[in-house]
Amino acid sequence: MQKITPHLWFDKEAKEAVDFYVSVFPDSKITQTSVIHNVPTPTGDCDIISFELSGQPFMAINAGSAFKFNPSVSFFLNFDPLRDKNARENLDGLWDKLSQGGKALMPLDKYPFSEHYGWVEDKYGLSWQLILSNPEGEDRPFIIPSIMYTGKVCGKAEEATNFYLSVFNGSKRGLIARYPAGMKLDKEGTIMFTDFILNGQWFAAMDSAHGHNFSFNEALSFLIPCESQEDVDYYWDKLSADPKAEQCGWLKDNYGLSWQVWPVQMGEIMKKGTKEQIDRVTQAFLPMKKFDLEKLRKAYEG
Repeated sequence: MQKITPHLWFDKEAKEAVDFYVSVFPDSKITQTSVIHNVPTPTGDCDIISFELSGQPFMAINAGSAFKFNPSVSFFLNFDPLRDKNARENLDGLWDKLSQGGKALMPLDKYPFSEHYGWVEDKYGLSWQLILSNPEGEDRPFIIPSIMYTGKVCGKAEEATNFYLSVFNGSKRGLIARYPAGMKLDKEGTIMFTDFILNGQWFAAMDSAHGHNFSFNEALSFLIPCESQEDVDYYWDKLSADPKAEQCGWLKDNYGLSWQVWPVQMGEIMKKGTKEQIDRVTQAFLPMKKFDLEKLRKAYEG
């Protein structure tokens, strides 16, 4: 089963950023690079880079300055002393590298929920939460995408995650912790932290009632791999809630989070297709909202 993949939108720094991430995360590599031409970006071309950080798949594109990262979606980095005797030292080392040219959103310190934790925005604007963890029950992976429900969707974390659990196969709830009475701004009973599995991929989520000046946008979306038109239709029908946001396989759900319903065949096309085949497929999918796999196949075959 291919996992849901975090998808990162850059202006034109994707290659530089990916090279940086691969250099600072252990056991990381670039798995595929490709270019699609004649697309509506400032340069007319779009670099696409697939890569892995410590075994977690990611994808990055250069697509212009329309969207910028913000902390509404970040990534937990779990340093578990039970699995790594140098967990604290490794956490500090990665913190130093990610902090260069960036800024601390929460300084590296001791907190009620962790002996050693910090939240940093790196020089590209992407947010990372580094935590000295001791997970209860089932082991968690090193990297976990974390979704913050704030602003108009604050208090919706439980509703949203229950919805996602109902949509995706191989899903289950992990931990859940609620805000107690007396927490400043945050409403009692809303989600302080929860984690859960969708399609084999761990996620985390929380509510935050504080005055954040950001919300979900297309800079960070989640790519859902689909083997068939039936899969594409299923996820599109379940998740899409904003017709204005539907374009080239992208959609927004009822909470404003962006997803891409992505045929796995596209990866093979980008990897094995000739320039002419890729160009034909590109021109076929640009007018599409939901992908039509038969039309893509015919474009590929010419």
